[in-house]
Amino acid sequence: MKKYFYSIFILVFVGTLIYSLSEANAKKEITRTEKKSFYDLKIRSIDGVNTIQMKDFKGKFVLCVNVASECGYTPQYESLQKLSEEYKDKLIIIGFPCNQFLGQEPGTSEEIVSFCKKNYGITFQLTEKIDVKGKNQNEIYQWLTQKNLNGISDAEIKWNFNKILIDPNGNWVSYFPSKVIPLSEELTNYLK
Repeated sequence: MKKYFYSIFILVFVGTLIYSLSEANAKKEITRTEKKSFYDLKIRSIDGVNTIQMKDFKGKFVLCVNVASECGYTPQYESLQKLSEEYKDKLIIIGFPCNQFLGQEPGTSEEIVSFCKKNYGITFQLTEKIDVKGKNQNEIYQWLTQKNLNGISDAEIKWNFNKILIDPNGNWVSYFPSKVIPLSEELTNYLK
């Protein structure tokens, strides 16, 4: 009977020890991830060749927008371009094409670039097509939407043309839903 008791005790002890060590390693991983700043992040540009590095935007506001070519909010491209031109000395706009909302960004990179230039004269940066939510969420959008990574707030990307503003020091500032027009005072007040 004692052998049976000792066997159970040892199994419980070893199981608890293994669990504790795995939890400690998971916490270390989270801590390492938490220390990543916005400026540590990078992504391939829509051309698939160049890399957009967030560290290049130190000292400027950065507006991150998940974009789509076949959405009811697609005309916001026009006001995003105007915002980009009006605040060119203090703001960088980055469009992140995403096809997660009713397949409203089905095109190839070349088709997206052509559509944006032809219809809206877009000159601000566009990235490769990414996932902004879910299990394949891009690392930048993980940082943008998770308080444990950005240190400020959680944000849920609910539709195309959600916007998240980063300040000139790389800090998360505010989330704006699709209905907030880029040239609205709600957004531009941060830039003045």
